[in-house]
Amino acid sequence: MSLLKDIIKVLEAVAPPSIQESFDNSGLQIGDVNQPIVGVLLTVDVNEAVIDEAISKKANLIVAHHPLIFKGIKKLTESNYVERSVVKAIRHGIAIYAMHTNLDLIQGGVSYRMAQKLGLNRISTLAPSGQLKKLVVYVPVAHQDKLRKALFSAGAGHIGQYDSCSFNLEGKGTFRAQEGAVPYVGQLGELHTENEVRIETIFPKHLQFLVVEALKNNHPYEEVAYDIYSLEQTNAQIGLGAIGYLPHPMPEIDFLHLIKEKFALKHFRYTHGSGRIIEKVAVCGGSCSFLISNAMSKADAFVSSDIKYHEFFDVEHRMLVADIGHYESELDSKTIFYEIICEKFSNFAVHFSEVNTNPINFL
Repeated sequence: MSLLKDIIKVLEAVAPPSIQESFDNSGLQIGDVNQPIVGVLLTVDVNEAVIDEAISKKANLIVAHHPLIFKGIKKLTESNYVERSVVKAIRHGIAIYAMHTNLDLIQGGVSYRMAQKLGLNRISTLAPSGQLKKLVVYVPVAHQDKLRKALFSAGAGHIGQYDSCSFNLEGKGTFRAQEGAVPYVGQLGELHTENEVRIETIFPKHLQFLVVEALKNNHPYEEVAYDIYSLEQTNAQIGLGAIGYLPHPMPEIDFLHLIKEKFALKHFRYTHGSGRIIEKVAVCGGSCSFLISNAMSKADAFVSSDIKYHEFFDVEHRMLVADIGHYESELDSKTIFYEIICEKFSNFAVHFSEVNTNPINFL
């Protein structure tokens, strides 16, 4: 039987909570990590109806895109839906786990799924924001291949569409082992010179623990000499939104109908656009109106949600903007959860929530 901590480990390997935005509250919100899981319910939001659904489907874990507990809770008097949902979940032994902005920020996350739904190709991150670091380490020549392989397996050495990237320079290292040391080479109290290789490679900031762990576990020295530097350039694999190209350029009206069809929309808001042919499209799941200027410099159209009245004015016919709704733009988060979990686990049922948690209605 799988424990909650087993499922969390798989989820966080894809979207680490460490990359979430500072305002967010992703991660385990309710539950014991050693709790055996007998069923999982996938949803965009958590409310009382979703918890009732979990109870009826015998699911004792809810995986949601939006955190139920977003701000601090100072009391549990069941005076609002958050407090009532927390109390009901605890009473029925239901764990709640959220993957919010960390799922938004990864390649293959919510925005990438939007881009794929529209059929875009050559997809990349619209607004890269991840921080890169550089590792410099010195290792005996005979151990360089083993160490590089371990570092690359931990996530180091990725630059764009290339992996296993490093720079290597041979030189001579010196050291003298003091009393109490157990040197891999050399003698106590004697100056030793060793032929070494200086290895340089980059890694995403959120993988630092794994990279350093791989370094120490695969380096022969008792004390490993290494340096880590923060870099100015951003990590293109982490960031908000996605941008790509339509397989075939099309008029604005045809693209609007494509949006309506692919996202199964009855209504959505859009600008008059520029009148040009749509070829390059930017998208961002959730509230991303702050990326309009970024998108306008790169794309013919921008698809997102929660765009304010005056922000439509700001576009000034320079780009087509479509507001498809917050809930609608993030519905495929459930599919992402399903694929991550079902790839690793088959000993419990995984359900898509049938509750429409969208608080907005149209007449």
